[in-house]
Amino acid sequence: MPHFFLTGTDTEIGKTTVSAALVHAAVQQSLTAAALKPIAAGQELVEGRWVNEDVAQLHAVQNAGLTEAEVGPLQLRTPCAPHLAARLEGVTLTREGVLAPLRAVLPRLSFGLVEGVGGFRVPLCAAWDTADLAVDLGLPVILVVGLRLGCINHALLTAEAIAARGLRLAGWVANTVDGQMLQHGENLASLDALLPAPRLGAVPRLESPSPAAVALHLDAAALQNLMKTP
Repeated sequence: MPHFFLTGTDTEIGKTTVSAALVHAAVQQSLTAAALKPIAAGQELVEGRWVNEDVAQLHAVQNAGLTEAEVGPLQLRTPCAPHLAARLEGVTLTREGVLAPLRAVLPRLSFGLVEGVGGFRVPLCAAWDTADLAVDLGLPVILVVGLRLGCINHALLTAEAIAARGLRLAGWVANTVDGQMLQHGENLASLDALLPAPRLGAVPRLESPSPAAVALHLDAAALQNLMKTP
């Protein structure tokens, strides 16, 4: 069953938007699909209920009958680095506490994503970060590259860090963060030449980036190959 760890070159570069689009594409292929966000920091009170926007988006697109708590098993209210939010809220993050809910749900999926926090190396608890989480799960990695000034450096450093952990970069998605980025096409061509994995799509700056709208900018052939990966 193809399961992947999804990370990004930074925070706020569209990981959840791309995760939701990949799940949407998998659902269209009649796969039982979901993206899980093991730690989500930042909630808002909506109609008397604390909601994390990313978890809600991922829950809405999955077709595996998961609860919101299964999609986002650990949700913190403070919008900052998770180890800091946990400390502020008196929550103890543990390695097994993060891993166990994921291992309970992933076998139920024929296409599963585990979405990280921020970039590839974000602290979670003592001597354990999101890169360690990917290693413990043993999943190949999908990288979301936020297209803006500096993206080539950020992408290559992240790819190097993924390889250093003994993980395989299975593919990457370009997501346009800066719609006015100079040399947009040239940057994309450089990333194609330099990153050691196929590009799964290039997403422009969209006015309404729904999962279906973003999925239109994914590469159908590359996705078919990805979804067949054991």
